[in-house]
Amino acid sequence: MATQDQSQVLQEVLSANEAYVNGFGDKGELPLPPGRHFAILTCMDARLDPAKYAGLAEGDAHVIRNAGGRASDDAIRSLIISHKLLGTNEWFVIHHTDCGMELFTDDIIRGLLKKSLKTATVDASGWRNVTEEGGSDEAKFVSFLTFTNLADSVTEDVQRIKSHPLVPNDIVVYGYIYDVKTGKLIEVPEANLAGRVN
Repeated sequence: MATQDQSQVLQEVLSANEAYVNGFGDKGELPLPPGRHFAILTCMDARLDPAKYAGLAEGDAHVIRNAGGRASDDAIRSLIISHKLLGTNEWFVIHHTDCGMELFTDDIIRGLLKKSLKTATVDASGWRNVTEEGGSDEAKFVSFLTFTNLADSVTEDVQRIKSHPLVPNDIVVYGYIYDVKTGKLIEVPEANLAGRVN
């Protein structure tokens, strides 16, 4: 039960962590570099569990997550560190079906944020704010990296990573789509072609 100072979610997380600690075993002895020498860039969507769909255990791989699994500057920064300092040499870009990033544009989210910072709702008429107060125009400086075509977004991200001047040519980058209805990873051939070692 949550105390007055702790939300129910916080209490659940701390309780789960306590149970995890009790079964932690020798995981504290895992080395810093990932044992299987690969990294995954994927979406933050709560329906995706890279540990399950890619068969990972603690210490196996780096997993970098953001909205859409996009090859943002920060994601590429993490991948560069992953290779240069921690030895990964194969990277996966994995987007997914039914992604929320296909449901809005930069202009839509900028307009919503300009009028309110509260959570918006969506209905048949589109996105709308529940309240119209307390917004900020600061969103005009943010690229939200939305997309309209899933396979194209995977290919674009693989190409962006492969062409980055700090990414060595011998890194292979794979492009896949995770199907949220089946759990299957579906190859994006154009992305894999772009991500191969030349």
